[in-house]
Amino acid sequence: MFTGIVTAVGTIVQVRPLGANATFGLRLTIETPAGYLEGVVMGDSIAMGGACMTVTGLDAPSNRLEVDVSAESLARTTGLDRPGRINLELALRLGDRLGGHLVSGHVDGIGRVVKLQAMGESTELQLRCPAEFAPLIAVKGSLVVDGVSLTVNRVVDSAQGCIVSINLIPHTMAQTTLGELGEGSAVNLEVDLIARYIERLLAGRRA
Repeated sequence: MFTGIVTAVGTIVQVRPLGANATFGLRLTIETPAGYLEGVVMGDSIAMGGACMTVTGLDAPSNRLEVDVSAESLARTTGLDRPGRINLELALRLGDRLGGHLVSGHVDGIGRVVKLQAMGESTELQLRCPAEFAPLIAVKGSLVVDGVSLTVNRVVDSAQGCIVSINLIPHTMAQTTLGELGEGSAVNLEVDLIARYIERLLAGRRA
C-alpha cells in the first residue's frame, strides 16, 4: 500500500526487453537520489509513476535498482517503456503518517492533459479521464495522477469521458514530475480505492 505522497523523483536510465516480442515485458534500471535506497531490499515494493513494482535488482552504493515490468503492466500504463524521470514512493509502513490517501499502486487507466493554466500562485490541471471513471470520481475526493495523491475540484461528465479539474500548488509542481506535463501528456490514473469497491458492490446488487 502507498499514500500518493511522492518521496523522490528517479530516472529510468536503461530499458531492456525481456524477450523477443511484445508478449514479453521490460527490465528497467532506475537511478535514485543518494541515500534513497537505504533499507530497501530485494522483493520490496516501490510505486513508480503510480504503478507498484517489485525490486528485482539492487545496487544501493550506485543508487540504482531494477524492476521487471510485464507486458500487461505496459499495456495499462504510460511512462514505463522509455527513459525519463519518474515519481517514486516507498511502500507504506504500519504506523507511518497517511498524508495522502490509501493507494494500491494498481493503475486503473490512462488520462490525458486537456489544459494547464496558471491560477494565482497555483496551476489548474484539467484531465480527460475514461468515461467509466465518472462514477468513481467525486468533487473533493481523491485521484492519483502519476503516483501523486490529488484532490478533485471539479468534474464535468461527457460522452467522451469526464473532465477533472485539480489544483497543483508550487510544491507539488517542483517536487514531482507533474511540473513537466503539457497539453496532450498521458498520465497514469488510479481512482479512490474505497470508491472502486463501493461501485463493484452496487453493480452486483443491480445485477
